Amino acid sequence: MTHHTKLDQPYLSPCSSSLHLQAPLARARSEQGRRGAAGGDYFCKEMGENGVPKHCYPAAAAAAMEVTSMELGHTAGSKCYDDDGRLKRTGTMWTASAHIITAVIGSGVLSLAWAIAQLGWVAGPAVMLLFSFVTYYTSALLADCYRSGDECTGKRNYTYMDAVNANLSGIKVQICGFLQYANIIGVAIGYTIAASISMLAIKKANCFHVEGHGDPCSISSTPYMIIFGVAEIFFSQIPDFDQISWLSILAAVMSFTYSTIGLGLGIVQVVANKGVQGSLTGISVGVVTPIDKVWRSLQAFGDIAFAYSYSLILIEIQDTIRAPPPSESKVMRRATIVSVAVTTLFYMLCGCMGYAAFGDAAPGNLLTGFGFYEPFWLLDVANAAIVVHLVGAYQVYCQPLFAFVEKWAQQRWPKSKYITGEVDVPLSLSGSAGRCYKMNLFRLTWRTAFVVATTVVSMLLPFFNDVVGLLGALGFWPLTVYFPVEMYIVQKKVPRWSTRWVCLQLLSLACLIITVASAAGSVAGIISDLKVYKPFVTTY
Repeated sequence: MTHHTKLDQPYLSPCSSSLHLQAPLARARSEQGRRGAAGGDYFCKEMGENGVPKHCYPAAAAAAMEVTSMELGHTAGSKCYDDDGRLKRTGTMWTASAHIITAVIGSGVLSLAWAIAQLGWVAGPAVMLLFSFVTYYTSALLADCYRSGDECTGKRNYTYMDAVNANLSGIKVQICGFLQYANIIGVAIGYTIAASISMLAIKKANCFHVEGHGDPCSISSTPYMIIFGVAEIFFSQIPDFDQISWLSILAAVMSFTYSTIGLGLGIVQVVANKGVQGSLTGISVGVVTPIDKVWRSLQAFGDIAFAYSYSLILIEIQDTIRAPPPSESKVMRRATIVSVAVTTLFYMLCGCMGYAAFGDAAPGNLLTGFGFYEPFWLLDVANAAIVVHLVGAYQVYCQPLFAFVEKWAQQRWPKSKYITGEVDVPLSLSGSAGRCYKMNLFRLTWRTAFVVATTVVSMLLPFFNDVVGLLGALGFWPLTVYFPVEMYIVQKKVPRWSTRWVCLQLLSLACLIITVASAAGSVAGIISDLKVYKPFVTTY
């Protein structure tokens, strides 16, 4: 239950034979012969401090050394391989931060103004700060579980499930796997909904600009979900997590772009209103019924939890960080505190400014709920940035699931050419002299089927706030709190009924109560929406 081996050839490489069925060690020998014959080439590149390649050794000598090292299992001192025999990881605190920011500052930021409107000026920001603290603390606990034993030389756990399996046992491993991958599927659905709403908002903003704000400009979101799905089919063919850093960095830039625009528009609206809107306790009973006030408040907790959710892919992100010193856990804790601090600042600014601008009438999605109409071109830029960000965020979340299914299939049917074979697809007209994409037929069909399935489900449940709240509630306690706490207790041998043990269990219990209450509020909202919604017909 691990990622693709990093000894595999890159997914973009010089064109060679049409089918690759070699094991990593055989591939290394093949590479030794091919490059050794070339004479003047180099087998590998030593990575500098910033991941910049340096020359290593001549091809023949380096290849012979590395193959021998792999055969003997001695890779700890290798210039090209890490202590587990995989190609040198090159991730840093900054690349890890980019992955985290891409995962965290997602569509959830746009629902925070609505969430604060349900809770008010006192509880809203307080709950946001509480979730940020809990997320950082439990992420630090989880980062310590990447290696079993010594933090620098212990056995690596490549995935969240590997970490649970190494520290806990029995049914907990299966429960963790189910919750993690079910949550990933849910996030894929939520991001498809959010992206389609942002694309639809671009169309509606232009319609309002031409036809006036009184025109309903009703548009179906279905075509936009299909467009997003087609884009994800293309990007999902990038084979592994460590090959999407560029997409994460681009997505992180986009998240800052639309968050800044939302913040700026909120400030302008506050100035236009000549004062701050809202109240200390949020939307009041009378505007909504008492029971609706309760359900909305609980759903707001789920929305805020979703906005901080990334623990389910933390171990996978940590597995991209280069080998010690310093240890991966120390680098990951630094990346976490930087990322959580930056996101909390943006969340406080965007959520609070959105509430200050619109008060209790804050829209469920700040940039697509049309609290703002002008300047329409700036709204178009912000919503386009959201779409680009969500394309990247979708991949950051789904790569662990893709890798898990493909690893399982390779172990189940190791001799199947359909599962393990790779076909060279030329990317230029120059044939063998150009670059090739290594296409795996199973990867192509399975990932395409996954994207199609999540897109179809998104068409059936396009309720942004309710779906976001439910996803946040279901994933928060078990994946962000319970498993990190339990693994930390086992790994650090925290004595039962000690002060630390009691505090950790109280934290877990409190978060469980919040999770159950938030899930109930979101389910109530979805049931209410379904009473008036017609699949594939309802327009916005």
